[in-house]
Amino acid sequence: MRASKWVLGATAASVLAACGGSGDGDGAALLAPQQACEALAGGTVAATAIGLPTSGAVVQSARFVAAAADNPNGEHCQVKGLIMPRDPAAPNIEYEVNLPSNWNGKALQYGGGGYNGTLVTGLDQAAMHPSAAPRPLARGYATLGSDSGHKAGSDAWALNDEALANFGHQQIKKTRDVAAVLAQRRYGRAPERFYFVGNSQGGHEALDAAARYPADYDGVVATHPAYNVPLLHLGSLNVVQAGAAGGGAGWLNPAQHRLVKDLAMATCDGLDGQADGIISHLPACRAAMTVDTVRAALRCPGGAAGGDGCLSDAQIAAVARISSPYRPGLTLAGASTFGAWGLLEGADLPLGNTGPEDSFFAVIAATTVRYVVAKDPALDLLAFDPLAYAARLQQVSTLMDVTDVSLEPFRARGGKIIMTHGTADQLIPSSNSVAYYERQRAQFGQATLDGFLRFYMVPGFAHGGGTFSARYDALAQLENWVERGQPPQAFVTVDENAATAGRTRHMCLYGSYPRLTGAAANDAASYTCTAY
Repeated sequence: MRASKWVLGATAASVLAACGGSGDGDGAALLAPQQACEALAGGTVAATAIGLPTSGAVVQSARFVAAAADNPNGEHCQVKGLIMPRDPAAPNIEYEVNLPSNWNGKALQYGGGGYNGTLVTGLDQAAMHPSAAPRPLARGYATLGSDSGHKAGSDAWALNDEALANFGHQQIKKTRDVAAVLAQRRYGRAPERFYFVGNSQGGHEALDAAARYPADYDGVVATHPAYNVPLLHLGSLNVVQAGAAGGGAGWLNPAQHRLVKDLAMATCDGLDGQADGIISHLPACRAAMTVDTVRAALRCPGGAAGGDGCLSDAQIAAVARISSPYRPGLTLAGASTFGAWGLLEGADLPLGNTGPEDSFFAVIAATTVRYVVAKDPALDLLAFDPLAYAARLQQVSTLMDVTDVSLEPFRARGGKIIMTHGTADQLIPSSNSVAYYERQRAQFGQATLDGFLRFYMVPGFAHGGGTFSARYDALAQLENWVERGQPPQAFVTVDENAATAGRTRHMCLYGSYPRLTGAAANDAASYTCTAY
């Protein structure tokens, strides 16, 4: 695709300049589904129909997909294409829009993950939904997604300003606007409701959709959102630097990490009323499981390195650093502190198999500090000092951080947000979402906030998986709230882990946890949401 991109872009741009794109009449809506689908192929979307600067969009293919036993999405039209940049050196945004024959009049945009770079098709199950439940496309939703404007495999895209702005948030709006035009052409009318569902970076994008483009969305679901990428990745780098301190003396190998995790479980598991491998009462755990607890139970004799069965003083110092709030010495999007990682709460942090520099934290931080911030692929990761790049970090934060973007326009328009975070998240600490929620509560007050944002902490849920791999019908909860005025309260979530599949718990609003009050430990009916 890359080799032919500029020929295609130039051709599409010429067509757009000549005729302003394809017509948006009702004719396609009167055709049979297959004809209406195939009529979309080769079409264009004028730059003027997209609310942010582009060179327009092109439909590369429109494939009619018939209903079949092996097709979980039902009869639909699969549309793929490109949104062309203004800067000829920037990559295209690759998009997909799926238009069901049994359209319910609504659209659902899917978020990405990590640094994106892979086409989000909108064909899969939505984030956190039960895998066996009908997929959104089969439920009648027009679905859409994109690659956010670059391809994975190289970080060099981040050196381009337009590509970085697209990743930061602009691809959300651009993809949404193209999808709205295609829906108009296929059905003769635009979507009545537009929703967004995503987790991790997709959760970040969900909050961006609400905060930055409030007129375009009616409701979003944000699961463990990476809403503050620069600060999150500085916090990730802090973990790497903690392990690398003293020439790597602070690093915990997998066996030593297991010692800390097992100690956390032994200390905290029963504090919620039962010992089941799930730590539900985080405040009680934080009070009981401290660095002093680690030192008393796991310190090597004399504090020197002693093998896999204990921790040295250097390693205990690293545990303390990782498990404390991180302050880089500057303010990014109104925030000067990143929350503590959940190492002492039983989270299975990816600290690396051979050293801190092969950890997930090093990989994700390297993209940000080398390519996005310093624009120096050879920069020494371990020597990076945020204060030396304060101005650039603050500039980048305006693109990639939604912390201080007000939700008031979204609230005033009637928009709704469901936000969730697992207590065992190993890639984004739950404290990060708590900080976002508390910021909103300080701005709006509890009563007003409850009217448009509900936040749930999910015990045992990690960044996907975990001891309790939670699934629930988030889309139904959002529909009930937006369309019927029924706000979510505590509701039932199902565990999809193979060994415990089918057990249920209440997902409780932030500030409470599911406490066992009945006899059947695998049944949500035996639990009561109890304040901390």
